[in-house]
This record gives sequence, structure tokens and C-alpha cells, in this order.
Amino acid sequence: MIDTSYALGVLAAMAAVTFGLRALPFLAARFLQSHPLVQRLGRFLPLAIMTLLLVHTLVGSARENPSGPWAELAAVATVVALQRWRRQPLLSILAGTALYVALRNIGISS
Repeated sequence: MIDTSYALGVLAAMAAVTFGLRALPFLAARFLQSHPLVQRLGRFLPLAIMTLLLVHTLVGSARENPSGPWAELAAVATVVALQRWRRQPLLSILAGTALYVALRNIGISS
């Protein structure tokens, strides 16, 4: 059986590390905001992360679909077209998601 003081010490250490890791970006933000590399990453990284997430999700969903990647491609095309036309991300994402769910559920793509 584990000693109670040992277990509490381990829990306190884990809590301190977790809190420190969560607080570090906020503490370091004012020192890093003026650094040119951080500014460049701030402009480039969000788009890169979203692209990687999109590709990963599309490939995973397309592999599960026996009919091929047609529902995924139609949804992405809808999002891109609406975003270029209306410039409203929420509308584009909602329309693409609704189209994808509809295609997968009514059996057009599966």
C-alpha cells in the first residue's frame, strides 16, 4: 500500500508541473512578443496547423468510406467556394459540415 504522504506529495508535484506548464505561455508572452521569429510564426503557424488537421481528417475519413473520398472532397470544395465568395468562416464551415453529414448519411457517398 502506498504511504498517504507520498501519494499527496506526488499529487502536489504533478499539480505544480501542470500549473507551471499552463502558466508559462502567459508569463513568457510579453518577453516573446517583440521577437521577430515569434511574430513570423504567429502569422504562419495557425494556417499550417489548420491545413495539417484538415489533411489528416480528410485522409482518415476517406479511408473509412468504401465509396471513395467524394463526400470529403465535395465538403472541402463547398467550404472553399463559400469562403472565397462570402468571406465568412462560420458560414463556410457550417455549410461544409452540413453537406458532408448529409452526403454520408443519405447514402450518396457510401
